[in-house]
Amino acid sequence: MVTENDLERLRKLQDIIHEKHDLEKKILEIPKNLGTQEEVLNRYKKSFIERHSEYEKIKNEENDIKNKLFETESAREKSEKNMDIVTTQREIEALDKEIKDAMDREAQYRKDLQQREKTLSELDAKIKDLTSLIESQEKDLESLRSRIEAEIADNQKQIDTLKKKELKLTENLDTEVVFKFERIIKNKEGGVGIVAIKGNVCMGCHMILPVQFANEVRIGEEYVFCPYCSRILFYEESAEGEEDYFNTEDTGALSDLDDMEDEEYEDEDEEEEIVNIDNEE
Repeated sequence: MVTENDLERLRKLQDIIHEKHDLEKKILEIPKNLGTQEEVLNRYKKSFIERHSEYEKIKNEENDIKNKLFETESAREKSEKNMDIVTTQREIEALDKEIKDAMDREAQYRKDLQQREKTLSELDAKIKDLTSLIESQEKDLESLRSRIEAEIADNQKQIDTLKKKELKLTENLDTEVVFKFERIIKNKEGGVGIVAIKGNVCMGCHMILPVQFANEVRIGEEYVFCPYCSRILFYEESAEGEEDYFNTEDTGALSDLDDMEDEEYEDEDEEEEIVNIDNEE
């Protein structure tokens, strides 16, 4: 026999399932904020690696240019010293050309060095900014991670408490009924798993129910599920009174639903025949 106490237990169980489901959903949603912050940190680190790699490349180019400049300057100075010991015009012209070419290369090397030094200065500033951002982001991330862990632990603690209440409420209840009830709550819009039946109408899906269902709900010998929306039904006096509750003119067994549809189709066919006769006349 399904008592009012049993129905009240189901209502309380429904509230607990809702609360537990919301907490479980929150636990799944919480780490998303952490993931977003981690993505930001990873972008900073990636940018830092790229800038640092570029800096090392430019630094190597700078060192190479400095070496070439040193070698060119040394060669020019040697050529300038040799100008004092050469005797022929041809040797003088050759040394003079070597000195001019060396001076042109030196000028280009110095220009290239200035460009590299400027680029290195800009990269160094960017690297310092990224280093500061990474350190700040890591601190924020660690703080956020601690808050999230604490929040998840608190939510899990609440879930554990709700599970204990759930076990107490479902004690001595049919396990199959509980299983169906929880599944209905999770799948139905609004999460309502137990509804009243008024005037042969399910208040969950607002469908007119067969008389045997209304009688079974009213008698309350066992749990009755709506044949349309699958929710558990309980009897509640309609506004029109108990007499209207047993009005069977507009309802019947589930098999009557098909008969009603067939009658509607027959009426439509008769109407079409009358229209066709009128048109022929």
